[in-house]
Amino acid sequence: MPTRPYLKFDQIGKSFSRGAASTEVLRDINLTIDEGQYVSIIGHSGCGKSTLLNIVAGLTPVTTGAVLLEDKEVNSPGPERAVVFQNHSLLPWLTVYENVSLAVNKVFSGTKSRSERHDWIMHNLQLVHMVHAKDKRPAEISGGMKQRVGIARALAMEPKILLLDEPFGALDALTRAHLQDSVMDIHMKLGNTMIMITHDVDEAVLLSDRVVMMTNGPAATIGDVLEVNLPRPRRRLELVNNRIYADARAAVLEFLYARHKAPSIAA
Repeated sequence: MPTRPYLKFDQIGKSFSRGAASTEVLRDINLTIDEGQYVSIIGHSGCGKSTLLNIVAGLTPVTTGAVLLEDKEVNSPGPERAVVFQNHSLLPWLTVYENVSLAVNKVFSGTKSRSERHDWIMHNLQLVHMVHAKDKRPAEISGGMKQRVGIARALAMEPKILLLDEPFGALDALTRAHLQDSVMDIHMKLGNTMIMITHDVDEAVLLSDRVVMMTNGPAATIGDVLEVNLPRPRRRLELVNNRIYADARAAVLEFLYARHKAPSIAA
């Protein structure tokens, strides 16, 4: 008997209407994701990547089809699907600790004691190496540290799926690399399912088990799915001359810049 998919995109279509005009953003999106997989979604601007992520998050309703998580339809936000945005979205008047505690208290106020919630907050801050800054406010920490807190807040909800919407896009190259390494370590420790939107080919190949490549919009769909057969843990310096890494990177580049050029380039 075949096992059921953990997460399934079943004939997803999405259109947005304004007055009498309608724009089809996504068409016939079909994909299954196994529990514990790290999946990146990549494509040119306007291909509906963030729309697709928002559908999984329950923030945007589908027009056709359905998203199924463990055979249950996703049609509203829920703590089992936590989102980390490019903008960290921390509340500036609260400390690092208090920002994470908001999520913990919301999800676990009825199941964990005050002491247990405190320990859980500290555990998740430790995962992202931010215990030392627990009493600082967002204005007192760097952009990379803010994003670490955003990740801790999302993980503290114990989500079944962690959704990452270009989480490193606003960071400088060195901070970005450090945070990518941290996310890989967290994924190795927790074995949770992660879906990440990115424009960065190297990032997608380095972090992912599978890279989902989107065709150009409007009416974008999945053009190809690449399996990244690199063992974990992955060390970026060791991959510089790795043939599997190089071939995977070349396959994504070929899809994006030869088979499906950005609309402005193709014009």
